[in-house]
Amino acid sequence: MLASTAPIQQRSGGPGADGRASDYGEPMSAAADPPGPDDPGPAVAAGPPRDIGDLPGGVTGGSTVDRGPSPVVTPARRWEVPVALEIASGLAWRVLLLAAAGYAVLYVMGLLQAVLIPVVLAVIAASLLAPEAHALSRRFGPVPHALATALVLFAGIAIVGGVFYGVVLAFISGLPDLTTQLTASLTGIQQWLRTGPLGLNNEQFTAIGNQAIAYLQSSQATLATSALGAVGTVGELFTEMLLTLFTLIFLVYDGGIVWRFVLSGVPKAARDRADVAGRRAFASLVGYTRATVLVAAADAITAGVGLWLIGVPLAVPLAALIFFGAFVPTLGAVVTGVVAVLVALVSGGLTDALLVVLLLLLVQNIEGYILQPLLLGRSIKLHPLAVVLPIACGLVLAGIPGALLAVPLVTVLDSGIRSLVRPSDGEVDPATVNPLDPHSARPEWLATGSSPSRLRGRLSGLIRRRTS
Repeated sequence: MLASTAPIQQRSGGPGADGRASDYGEPMSAAADPPGPDDPGPAVAAGPPRDIGDLPGGVTGGSTVDRGPSPVVTPARRWEVPVALEIASGLAWRVLLLAAAGYAVLYVMGLLQAVLIPVVLAVIAASLLAPEAHALSRRFGPVPHALATALVLFAGIAIVGGVFYGVVLAFISGLPDLTTQLTASLTGIQQWLRTGPLGLNNEQFTAIGNQAIAYLQSSQATLATSALGAVGTVGELFTEMLLTLFTLIFLVYDGGIVWRFVLSGVPKAARDRADVAGRRAFASLVGYTRATVLVAAADAITAGVGLWLIGVPLAVPLAALIFFGAFVPTLGAVVTGVVAVLVALVSGGLTDALLVVLLLLLVQNIEGYILQPLLLGRSIKLHPLAVVLPIACGLVLAGIPGALLAVPLVTVLDSGIRSLVRPSDGEVDPATVNPLDPHSARPEWLATGSSPSRLRGRLSGLIRRRTS
């Protein structure tokens, strides 16, 4: 034990008589100093602990033995990962994980596309009709909310149905005239190909016609399959329209209950903050939908009157096409404008086509510099790049429905994320945010005194000063 004066024999691998370094510590001296009168015995050589009592502060026989500070063993590192590589690998697996999660979400959304698109369309329609239903039940005395919802829904369906009926009727009535003008235009193009610089003869025209007939005969099976697919598509569209209408009824009537149910899945600590962000996001959707409908109607009326004055056939269907194209910013105007220019080129020649181009440029400038600043202002304004890129991505992922729904989705996300990162919204009572009022989308913008109503007041004052 400790009182023994016999030297403790070293273990193999420890320091030997030659003073070489031990595997467990620094080099040690081979000989120890002779013990003094007050020295209880020779010092115990440093070495690996044999039992728990040999550890610093260990207990042996009921007493605590302090061995002093134990040596710090630092194993030699043969190599280490560079800091840049470590950071890059950490970011890489996180990015891959996020990409996999995004792909899984998109895959599930693709599987549920027949259900998801009607629900999203119902939410957009509810943002347009729900404020009117609540205003009707609030302004006209004790009108039950169910009756106000029914009246607004019937009025909306009647307006949309009437527009479609008028467009189809105008298209059918103007189709013979357009067919005659198309035939005359094709005859003129054929004559130009014969007498122009190409100099095609009758044999070449006959060969082209025979090739077209052979192609149609070889594609009969494909055309039949496409026709059957079109019938199936009509059935799917009818089913999706019914689902949209069914969802719309309950969103307009019980939208608050549906939203509270959705919030029940949010943790309680973040529920109020998520409630405020959701209310502001829906308010931005209300403002966007309302302004888009008004801008589209103004574009359609202006373009329809201009096409009628120029003498382009099918002015009403083309105006309706411009109306629906306005719901896809930037790209919708380009596509519908190309169609109108082609119809004018076929019916009236190059002069009418140039006049239609000038008309469409005028309509776009009125929309961009007058209508959108007055109706939208900066409250829901998006950068052009934040409009074109989501439309392109939506077109690639989901076709025409994706292009139509891309900008409303970006509008909702923009307003909701701004609310989540806004420090002041952490102290806002959700009950004070009206989701049916577009002014609730951007409180910091309203605080500057630049609301659309004030812009309209300034414009009316400017007009009065100019006319006086």
